[in-house]
Amino acid sequence: MLGRRLGAALRPHRLSRGPATVPELVCGDSVVQEPTQILNFLRKRRLNADYELTARQGADTMAYIALLEEKLRPALLHTFWVDAENYSNLTRPWFASRSPFPLNFFVPSRLASVALARILVTKGEGLLHRISEVEGKIYSDAKECLNLLSYRLGTANYFFDNSPTSLDAFVFGFLAPLHKADLASSPLQSHLRQLDNLTRFCDNILAAHFSADKPCPFPPVQETMDANLQKLTQLVNKESNLIEKMDDNLRSSPQHKTHRPDTKASLSSSKSSTPA
Repeated sequence: MLGRRLGAALRPHRLSRGPATVPELVCGDSVVQEPTQILNFLRKRRLNADYELTARQGADTMAYIALLEEKLRPALLHTFWVDAENYSNLTRPWFASRSPFPLNFFVPSRLASVALARILVTKGEGLLHRISEVEGKIYSDAKECLNLLSYRLGTANYFFDNSPTSLDAFVFGFLAPLHKADLASSPLQSHLRQLDNLTRFCDNILAAHFSADKPCPFPPVQETMDANLQKLTQLVNKESNLIEKMDDNLRSSPQHKTHRPDTKASLSSSKSSTPA
């Protein structure tokens, strides 16, 4: 989604090794994993969807991303990897079919073990605790997170203005699998489908950025880079003007008038100190 928005020609590829961490970005010789690291990697190449955000919106983005990681991710991991019915009917067959032989025999179980350990660590419990002891807390926190996202989105298409940002990408990455997966049992999926604006948010992004019938053309990369550079230049100019105004105010302030030494007094004092 952000690739199309930023003008980066991103193409999906099939993983040929395992166990793998998704999402994964391959750019030349660089391999970047985890959403936060991928966004930082793109920003270093002047591909940033958050240039137009204010400082307040940038702070909100960081807060909501932290909320997703803390409250929603454990419940998603439990839904896909720990719930026995979902794991047997959906997750394990899907990952096994997309892992090369002989990794398809042990990659799913390996990832399930990693998911379970991550849940317990995220919720502040030791690895020796049973997952049933924290399961209720996991899903109550996740439902609360979904309610907060639904309230924040309201009737808008995106979380900030009319263009997708990194927050929209994060939220879509968390919600779309839950919204579209054919899960045998999932109270969290049922709760999500009761929040019409969040399901509409996922459907709109799928139609606008991932539809095979209506492919979204990539904007020229150079134009995107020039636009981002222009915005950065405007921001620097504003900061420079603000600094100049502050400097002028300090100079004109009566408390900061330049002190000029009294030359007459200094001359008389020097004469009096001269020996006869």
